[in-house]
Amino acid sequence: MQKEKFKILIQKLKIFLYLAFLILVFEFLTSCASPRIIILDDPLSPEEHLNLGVAYEKKGELDNALKEYIKASKKSSLAYLYMGNLYFKKNEYNEAESCYRKVIKKDPGNADAYNNLAWLYFIKGEKLDEAERLALRAIELNPSKKEIYIDTLEKIKGIKQK
Repeated sequence: MQKEKFKILIQKLKIFLYLAFLILVFEFLTSCASPRIIILDDPLSPEEHLNLGVAYEKKGELDNALKEYIKASKKSSLAYLYMGNLYFKKNEYNEAESCYRKVIKKDPGNADAYNNLAWLYFIKGEKLDEAERLALRAIELNPSKKEIYIDTLEKIKGIKQK
């Protein structure tokens, strides 16, 4: 009986050592012999990252959306607008403000960034004079969205009168 258990133990040990040897050989071969693919350039354009981010956002996958917006921001200032909107949605107002300010700095003609920053200040109930100036600038920059921006402006003026 002892001899049988010893034989079984030896067989198990041999199998274990054989498997360990195979794993070591596999690791050696894959680390030395196999070519590795290194992607130097991102295959997606900034617009594709933005679109992917929007798709993630619609599915409620906000962290994945943010990752895509960050990737897009390397080559597109518009990505900061998307990031700001996402942070705003998450009630992370300081991050949203920072993103809107980056858009304004990098693309001073982006009326939506001015309007969204004005709306942020309206929601927070602070910097209302600046919010009013931002909304007026948005109207000036993009008259085709005047009605949207005027709505922001009127709400800011309404809260200032209280």
